[in-house]
Amino acid sequence: MWGSIEVLLSLPAYNVGLILNGLCVGAVFALAAYGLALVWGVMNVKNLAQGEFVIMGGYLAWYIAKTTGMNPLLTLPIVAVLMFVFGWAIYVLMIRRVVDKDLFTSLLATFGLAIVMQQALNLAFGPEVQVAQFGRGSVSMMGGIVSILEIKFWAFGMCILLAGAVVAFMKFSRMGQAIRATSQDARAARVMGINTDRVYAFTYALNSAICGAAGVLVAMIMVIQPYYGVTHSVRSFVIVTAAGIGNLPGVIMSALGLGVIEQYSGFVLGAEFQVATVVVMLLLVLIWRQYQASRIRQVVR
Repeated sequence: MWGSIEVLLSLPAYNVGLILNGLCVGAVFALAAYGLALVWGVMNVKNLAQGEFVIMGGYLAWYIAKTTGMNPLLTLPIVAVLMFVFGWAIYVLMIRRVVDKDLFTSLLATFGLAIVMQQALNLAFGPEVQVAQFGRGSVSMMGGIVSILEIKFWAFGMCILLAGAVVAFMKFSRMGQAIRATSQDARAARVMGINTDRVYAFTYALNSAICGAAGVLVAMIMVIQPYYGVTHSVRSFVIVTAAGIGNLPGVIMSALGLGVIEQYSGFVLGAEFQVATVVVMLLLVLIWRQYQASRIRQVVR
């Protein structure tokens, strides 16, 4: 560990490489986290299967690219549509029945969904780690000291485009306005003639599509495996909990920060502790939120 710290102090270029890698990876985390924030804020459902949606999107991209010879990046719109349909079906079959239930019921239902999806992916594609090959090399900077895969820059750009498209949809489309109205007051939205059940179905399907798009990028810049969804779910919960519901700029900043922190922890502590850092961050965020809540209660009293 101390040797790694000495390298960072003696070669500042390594810090540049870690920061750039962290920002590119964090942008992908922001996509999945925004989908979770959307479902959480509109439907009050804590989706514990969020990471499994990401992994499923990655496997779809990997399988389509493998069977058709397409570049994995070009499969992104196909995967997004397939995941949208899948998310709508899951809402009709399961989520519709737990929207109005208590927190424990929605957590239990989505946790069961996550287990079923893990086993289904394992049976369909096997337990081996897979990577969707982008087919490009890496970009060297600072005299070759810093080397970053080209796909990470492509992923960063795609995340910006997708985030902009989702924000524009939510702001200017009729369905986006209905989603925002339902998130503010579902009962008032029903009185105004909005079909909240359809809004909930579309919201959950949109979250699934967003996760699918994130999964395509994850399959190219990281690795996918049927049981890796838990880590992505925890990441999303860390980001949304730190940023707060409905705070898109906060989600983006938290995701980018988490990406950079992960890169530094992997370099300093070792790759085996990189995932553990995510859990530690979740605990710290929960402790901080609890501290803030206690301060607010004291002020009210």
